Amino acid sequence: MTEAILSDCNSSEQGENIYRLAEELKIQERKVIDFSIPVNPLGVSKKVKAEIRKHLKYLHNYPDPEAKRLRRRLAQHHGVDPDSILCGNGSTELIYLITRAIKPRKVLIPAPTFSEYERACRMSVESRVMSYELKKENNFSIDHDEFITAIEGITSSKLRTLNSELKCDMAFICNPNNPTGRLLKREDVKRIADAAREMKCYLVVDEAFIYFSPDDSVIKDVGDNPHLILLRTMTNFYALSGLRIGYGIFPQHLIGRLKEYKEPYTVNSLAQRAAVAAIKDKVYRDKTFRLINEEKIFLEKSFKRIKIKFFPSAANFYLLKIDSADKIYDQLKRKCILVRDCSNFRGLDNTYLRVTVKSHKENAILIKELTSILQSLD
Repeated sequence: MTEAILSDCNSSEQGENIYRLAEELKIQERKVIDFSIPVNPLGVSKKVKAEIRKHLKYLHNYPDPEAKRLRRRLAQHHGVDPDSILCGNGSTELIYLITRAIKPRKVLIPAPTFSEYERACRMSVESRVMSYELKKENNFSIDHDEFITAIEGITSSKLRTLNSELKCDMAFICNPNNPTGRLLKREDVKRIADAAREMKCYLVVDEAFIYFSPDDSVIKDVGDNPHLILLRTMTNFYALSGLRIGYGIFPQHLIGRLKEYKEPYTVNSLAQRAAVAAIKDKVYRDKTFRLINEEKIFLEKSFKRIKIKFFPSAANFYLLKIDSADKIYDQLKRKCILVRDCSNFRGLDNTYLRVTVKSHKENAILIKELTSILQSLD
């Protein structure tokens, strides 16, 4: 089972491969409409582009290995201690760093969720993974009481678990969850975090998509909980995928250990400058919220009209359940449209797709093509 899972995880970190599709179709990458990766349809903000151009002439200098300027700005933005922040080459680097440095014996991971958690754990010989399976009948939502019970290593008829003879010393939650878009309210995450602290279990909360539900973040609770770790990325909301910039808020006692295992210079100079400029850009944030909210209304109405089942989402993407998902995926690819095939997520199969909320023009193209394909399959 382990080898099969690792093979699946290797296929894609966040979405599909636009470079591979462009090569297959013999077209330029820019002609691919990529709904597979949940990135802001506005693209990189003008202020960030200007900041990058301004600092191109300084590329002969090594980047600041401690990212001090960025950490100060992040600390000010979130109201946290800058010494509790570590920056990384996307939050993915930090996921692997956490498991490498802490070496958990047993880890609880929901299913389906972001596959890199499991892959990072399985690369450590010390770690064994327990799966908390989310139920389709419950819209793939996490039951916080059941999750706490699973951390304790207690199985029930509602939990299908592996290696349940001892309690977990690490657990992951993606909130909102990827690929389901389901959100745990702050009070429920707090309950899990408080229980994890009592059990001396590190709870890693990945808030990659919390920008659309900021009131449900637990970012300010890390300072009061020595077993709570919080991750953020600037990939999705700020469209900085190519620069790879993420950060984590960690309990102070972990910082030294993490630095011992962290490679130097993983966050380049342009990424650091771009991140600082992005955080300052309130106009870009407000415009993003308006666009995503409007387009989510359009997509939900369209999915209902063409009778495609979607799961309620607090993020900028939707998980779709379609019996002919594999055929739809292939036909969309022929039309230079990429959606996320979710068959390699643990707990899902080849009847699930994930689509990103993009610009109105692109969303309208997707709905038009989906309508045409569904009619041809009837």
